[in-house]
Amino acid sequence: MTQQFRIEKDSMGEVHVPKDALYQAQTQRAVDNFHFSSHTMPVSFIQALAYIKQTAAQTNAQLGLIEGDIANAIEQAADEIIEGHHLDQFPVDVFQTGSGTSSNMNANEVIATLASQKLGDDVSPNDHVNMGQSSNDVVPTAIQVSAALSVEQKLLPALSHLNAALNQKRDEVGHFVKTGRTHLMDAMPITFNQELGGWQSQIEHAIRGIEHSLLAVKALAQGGTAVGTGINADPRFAKAFADNLSQVTRNEFTPSEDFFFNLSSQDAIVALSGQLKTTAVALMKIANDLRWMNSGPLAGLGEIELQGLQPGSSIMPGKVNPVIPEAVAMASAQVIGNDATITVAGQSGNFQLNVMLPVIAHNVLESIELLTNSATAIADKAIATFIVREDNLDVALAKNPILVTALNPVIGYLKAADIAKKAYKQGRAIVDVAEEESDLSREQLEQLLDPSKLTKGGLAQ
Repeated sequence: MTQQFRIEKDSMGEVHVPKDALYQAQTQRAVDNFHFSSHTMPVSFIQALAYIKQTAAQTNAQLGLIEGDIANAIEQAADEIIEGHHLDQFPVDVFQTGSGTSSNMNANEVIATLASQKLGDDVSPNDHVNMGQSSNDVVPTAIQVSAALSVEQKLLPALSHLNAALNQKRDEVGHFVKTGRTHLMDAMPITFNQELGGWQSQIEHAIRGIEHSLLAVKALAQGGTAVGTGINADPRFAKAFADNLSQVTRNEFTPSEDFFFNLSSQDAIVALSGQLKTTAVALMKIANDLRWMNSGPLAGLGEIELQGLQPGSSIMPGKVNPVIPEAVAMASAQVIGNDATITVAGQSGNFQLNVMLPVIAHNVLESIELLTNSATAIADKAIATFIVREDNLDVALAKNPILVTALNPVIGYLKAADIAKKAYKQGRAIVDVAEEESDLSREQLEQLLDPSKLTKGGLAQ
């Protein structure tokens, strides 16, 4: 069936636009010009644009700069987008003009069309929906608003959920003693409480780092307009806008102390992305530890058994793989890569404007989504459900030659090393060899080499 079109006009002339499209000429030009990927701007970014247009209309009406009926129509139209409607009307590729002007105009045009339908009169995308604004302050603001809302509404709750799951698991299995490992080699014993506690501290540090980075993210560019001077915006606009946005989103936003900073740099988002990368590193460490501890079940460490979720091989019957830790590790790798892209894009602030804004938005929001889903998955389908294989732990502990470290203060390092080498070579328990090679009694050795006591540190008693 042949596509039907209508003619739209902008400052450059006429454009053929699909007949039923809510967008207009400038969006169509972007659709025609940018064919770089299958990625369009993230939904949360589009909804942040709608919040901005809604709040700007409300603010302009309060300041007496726009008629109340036009502002109401714009607010209602924007609200439909915030609620998840009309998202198919935002077809612009992520890889577009570096200011994100095409996406700003896409929002202006869609909202203007919807508002015109509601009002029964023409609402202008530029003069009404974009009043007191520029793409150069709207898009940085949309990045920061969408990132802040996604972090606070999704990522931080997911990380808190993982933190709680780790705490619960420590209560359940923390008493088990296992062989510690450094360089992947046997080391002194530790408890599950200590090992999981290390993971939990990583998550708690990640939460605090993300929370701190949000302070700068919530100081908005809106009001700086084209280059940071605030040209064509009422001097009262920025503060009133931030107050109104805070009320509608139930989140505390403020105007930036320096609009030139917000327009020319993306340092606040680069810093947030760095914290997201740190979180990804923590999740990857936890995921890989789980994989190693679950390895086997016969030829590996076999310290724990992860919940079986799906067949692991198309050719080997009965094989079950650690699919959740593997998926989390891959997602974490993607977040680390996204941070590299954001870092490169962040330094592209040429004079008064950063010109890699859309790719920054795409990557930071993808990282937040990946980390949110990873934290939830590893909490519910790995941490909460694994069981400890105590039999394997005890066998490894008994033969661990590194237990002899506890004898250093009593018999000396060199003598202890000889005992360790002999026990390892003969595949015998360290206590048996130490009884033969030292003057210590069996009772003394069993007390000195008790793995549970060794997890507490200190000198041999």
